[in-house]
Order: sequence, then C-alpha cells, then structure tokens
Amino acid sequence: MNTLTGIVITKNEEHLIKDCLRSLTFCDEVVVVDNESSDQTVAISKKVGAHVYLYKSSDFADARNYALKKITSKWILYIDADERASDTLRDSIQHVVNNSDSSYSAYRVKRQNFYLGNHKWPKIELLERLFQRSKLEKWYGKLHESPKVEGEIGTLDGFLLHYTHRNLSEMVEKTLEWSKIEAELRFEQNHPPVVWWRFPRVMVSAFWDSYVSQSGWKVGTVGVIESVYQAFSAFITYARLWEMQKKSNKQEV
Repeated sequence: MNTLTGIVITKNEEHLIKDCLRSLTFCDEVVVVDNESSDQTVAISKKVGAHVYLYKSSDFADARNYALKKITSKWILYIDADERASDTLRDSIQHVVNNSDSSYSAYRVKRQNFYLGNHKWPKIELLERLFQRSKLEKWYGKLHESPKVEGEIGTLDGFLLHYTHRNLSEMVEKTLEWSKIEAELRFEQNHPPVVWWRFPRVMVSAFWDSYVSQSGWKVGTVGVIESVYQAFSAFITYARLWEMQKKSNKQEV
C-alpha cells in the first residue's frame, strides 16, 4: 500500500499542471481530479504519470471528497496546481509520513502567496493540507472548503509557495467565476436586501483588510493593485447578489 498520495483538483491548468506534478515526485502516487477542463490539462497529467479521474462539480469540498474516496494511502497531501512545496516543506512531509509514531492526525502548512509574479505577500496563511487518511472524515464548504478531522493538528516546517493572481486577465476571470458562487451562497442564506451603502462598505472593508491589516502597503505598487482588486471582487459579488434579489422579487410579483 502507498504511504503518501498527492491530490490535485484541476480545471484548465495546462500552463501549470506539469510543474506542479513534477514537484510531487516525493509522493508514492499522484491523483488528479479534473473538473471538465477544455484545454490539455488531462493529457498532460496522464503523460506526466498521474492517475486522472474526471468529475464535474462546482463545489470544491465535493471535489475533494470525491478524491478522498479514491485513495487508500495512509497519508494524503492536497495541493493546488499553482502551488509548490519548498525543499524544507518536502523534507518535513517526508519526515512525518516515515514516522509511524506521529501524534497528529493532520498538519497545517504555512502558505506564502506571490502576486503578479514573484512579489511576496506579507501575510502567511495556515491551511490544513496533510492528513492521515483514516482521520480525515470529510470536507465541507462549497467555495472556502474546510476539513473535518478526528484528532490533533500540527504544523509543518517550510512553506507552500502559492503563485496566484499571475496577471490581471486571470484575476478578472477568477472574480467573474467565483463571485457568482459567492453571491449564490449569500442569496441561499437569505442575505438582507442589498442597498446602495452596502457597496462602499464592503469595498472599503476589502481594501483595508488587504492593504492595511495584511500589510499590503509593504509591497508597493503590487500592494495597491491587489488591494483595489479585492475591493473590486467584493463589489462584483454584491452586484451579482443585488441582481439575483431583484430578479427574485420580480418573479414573486
């Protein structure tokens, strides 16, 4: 039986998937769960040697749970196509999976984000990504998915390098896709009617969180661009929600 399986959830990642999969050579096997890619993601994944499963879903937790059912390894590592494990993180993961006396059911990784190239973002995220298969019960949350784990969770050494928001076109495309899901979730939860003052409120809050709370100001021009982008994303989400509410009200009349 394999000791460690790396899992990558993909959709149209032909420019990233090869390097991602090659960075997972320390895993005993690699599984790709592809969500209807229209590019060469599947073909490239198979060529590199990954086991590929096709699974359509707009629910990120659902896709992760589907992958979970395909795995029999003792340990599971989830990684995205735009992420790479640093040398220290790889060593830390290998130490854990080769140590049968590990007292933790899962481990968090420290994710370092890079925006618009190699511009390092000041804030470090902590995300659960390495799990004992028998201790990971399921994932939940349609967009911002979280794991339900039985037992204690530790933290690994090293960083997971996340090369996201690589250019403005990708940023806008991602906002158009994700804002629809975000708006639908708020609509399903009966969010109060969106009024005019809601827009400046959420936009200022998003900008402040990115530029001030996360110290985006330290990154210079990129910090301004990223923070304005976050405000734009908040605007689009609530504009979509407003549109849904107006359409619903017309249908009820």
